[in-house]
Amino acid sequence: MNKIQVIQDSVKNVIKNPIEGVDVYGDGSSIIENDLFPLKHAFADQIYLRELTIKKGMLMVGAIHNHLHIFFLLKGHLTLSTKDTIEDYEAPCYVVSKPGVQRAVYANEDSIVVNIHKNPTNTKDVKELEKEIVSLNTEDYEKYINNKK
Repeated sequence: MNKIQVIQDSVKNVIKNPIEGVDVYGDGSSIIENDLFPLKHAFADQIYLRELTIKKGMLMVGAIHNHLHIFFLLKGHLTLSTKDTIEDYEAPCYVVSKPGVQRAVYANEDSIVVNIHKNPTNTKDVKELEKEIVSLNTEDYEKYINNKK
């Protein structure tokens, strides 16, 4: 199985079993929080910035973002896959990220990603922000969208 197939399968099947030669982190049902993916947080007026470092060769399955937001790839080279697409990004670049999409992210090189999210209440409680920013599955995302209408 090549890298692209592994990435696609990670999103389609939310892989829970190891794949030979590829370290897979996250199953899409929780937010990855460990020393392997260092996070930094910063706050400005109604803005939350989340910086993530991903080491070369790591594959992570993320949660579903609830909002349109922007992410910057400051360093590195990433391959992102959804159930329908595969996209390659090389730093420096930025991407407008659509809501409702779950991604697998493969680091072709050591990479640094910065997500910029709205923070209308100016809270600095990261757990509270995560509840607003992401859903952990499609059902929760649909509930979130329906409750916002």
